[in-house]
Amino acid sequence: MKTAFALPGATPGRDTLRAQLTQRLASRHTGRANGIKAELLALALGVHERTLRDLISSARDDGVAIVGTPETGYYIAVTGDELEECCRFLRARAMHSLQIEARLRKIALPDLLGQLRVPT
Repeated sequence: MKTAFALPGATPGRDTLRAQLTQRLASRHTGRANGIKAELLALALGVHERTLRDLISSARDDGVAIVGTPETGYYIAVTGDELEECCRFLRARAMHSLQIEARLRKIALPDLLGQLRVPT
């Protein structure tokens, strides 16, 4: 007898929503000029914006080139420049979060990151 096993956190509803997300972006929102704001995309899919962000993260984990910034909205990247723009945005956001953590812990950012520093 063959038994199917589901991954933790994966449900048919979630898988269906993720498929709808990627299909919609691939068919209507390719390239920066065709970006769609998170609020509108969540409304179109019938989900909360938090759920939308989770679905986008999951698709990105599997290599789907969903990119975007608050200014452009979400879209499928079609050029290296579009991908690079999103990566710069994500890196800046991550560094800002790490700087906040360093301030809260009252340690220098290099110490937080475990970087070696040469005394001068």
